[in-house]
Amino acid sequence: MNSIDMNWVKPDTSLPGNQQDYLNQGIFAEWYKQIEGHSFDVRTAANSFYELVSSEENIDVSMESKFVVPIVKKTGEYPVVEGIKVTAKDGTPHNIAAKSVIDATQDGDIGAAAGVEFTIGREDLGDIKSSMAVTAVFRLRNINAKAWNLISKRLNEDGNAGTGTDKMSAWGYGAEMKGYVPLNKERAMMRGLNIGRQNDDTILINALHIFGIDGLDPASHKEAMNIAKEEIPNVVKYLNTFPDFKNAELDGIASELYVRETRHMKGLYRLSIIDLLENRDQWDRIAFGSYPSDIQKTSPADHGAIPVDPWRYAVPFRSIVPQAVDGLLVVGRSASYDTLAHGSARVIPTGMAEGQAAGVAAKLVRENNITFRQLSESKPLIAELHKQMNDQGMDIKPYTLPKPDFMTHKNYPGLKAAVYMGLAYGSYGNQAFDLDKVSNVQRMVNQINNMKRVYTSHFTGNPSEALQGLEGPDKKPLSLQQASFTLAKAIGLNATLEEAQTLLQAKGMITKTSVDLIGDKHNLTNGDVYMLLNDAVGHVVGNQF
Repeated sequence: MNSIDMNWVKPDTSLPGNQQDYLNQGIFAEWYKQIEGHSFDVRTAANSFYELVSSEENIDVSMESKFVVPIVKKTGEYPVVEGIKVTAKDGTPHNIAAKSVIDATQDGDIGAAAGVEFTIGREDLGDIKSSMAVTAVFRLRNINAKAWNLISKRLNEDGNAGTGTDKMSAWGYGAEMKGYVPLNKERAMMRGLNIGRQNDDTILINALHIFGIDGLDPASHKEAMNIAKEEIPNVVKYLNTFPDFKNAELDGIASELYVRETRHMKGLYRLSIIDLLENRDQWDRIAFGSYPSDIQKTSPADHGAIPVDPWRYAVPFRSIVPQAVDGLLVVGRSASYDTLAHGSARVIPTGMAEGQAAGVAAKLVRENNITFRQLSESKPLIAELHKQMNDQGMDIKPYTLPKPDFMTHKNYPGLKAAVYMGLAYGSYGNQAFDLDKVSNVQRMVNQINNMKRVYTSHFTGNPSEALQGLEGPDKKPLSLQQASFTLAKAIGLNATLEEAQTLLQAKGMITKTSVDLIGDKHNLTNGDVYMLLNDAVGHVVGNQF
């Protein structure tokens, strides 16, 4: 894949594709300045990485190792990673002792082998079987300047804010791809095209979603590649029906899948979607993010979502430190993020910033003869970490941003809870929270069922029982009485429609404050509902958002 999801400076930035400022400098900026842009020729990118690495005296590069596993000493309070065992291409094992090991594998493989705890996929949302779709990237040839101009003309005249092009990138064709009928309707689907141009009249396309794949299982990877090999030639035939791709031919399928999500580490701090929602800084910041929380489809029936489009948030050092293993840091997409926050923090610029910070941290723990855990607790040493990172050109400094409008809304406490539980999505620009939009009876039942998935053991009732005898619940306005009845059914309380509100308030499961904020008790808004759900989760589960 030859396109990067960038952390542009917001909210004052121009649209992607134009010259603009981006977060995370340092090594990422050194590399980025050598390539063509946020889409690039893969040879340029590979050569630039190699030049950066080979120019460092103290780096030894091994490109052909067969296996790498941690050497773990299991004495003391926590296991300690004391190096790695590398099996060379010829089968020869080599033990390499180290004061620190930095796991920058995509899936946190070294950490997992060392005993670090992780959640998998959407487990933290109660969805233990799902992860975002994987993608098989494919290459098309015969996309010369004339063809690129046709692509640019279509997308730039589309009038859709979600489409466009620049010298090396094109994004769009969402409406056109809806017309594609997959050969494997249960396992494959085309989304809008993300196109990265190469310097040899070829393009790479990231658009084919493949569902039900275990990113940690080689056999599942093989299954996905077989699906892709059957599907992609048919995709190309479909694209040939458009003048822009009339002469395009399949020139190859990537040998490795684009896997978006597998492990999420349990670190000293777990980056949450609320950190993104509130654009939070962190005292031990090591990287910044601003990319939308892009949650791709998990199945053909799923729509995907953008829960939050942050302006800027900081990733803390604690998010790369495991909870119960010493001598190890985990950086990149398997660091300590909740699954919704991971939708943004998984991108390459953030991971590269974490990697540079990890290198500085490794130097500090060696010089001070301490653990990463002890470093994470020391404000003077974190200040030294920041100084050394800034001296390297990282620009890791505190920041203050104005509050977005939704944070000043009367129902914001409820919105926080809803976003955390995956019930509310702001989409691009955070314009879709719709706090003042009137809700309906069916919508609240759907939201509680999603909430129940997160807190299964606490909400043991069936909210759908509140729909009995109602016609057209998706069109019926939601009253406070009906909302209370639905919530009582979800909690498992024995109450009638008329009794529910009084009983819930008496038990503290909804508060007088939330009830008093409701402007029209016969037509509750989304914000009103979120406040009631926030009350219930706070009382029943004990979670405060």
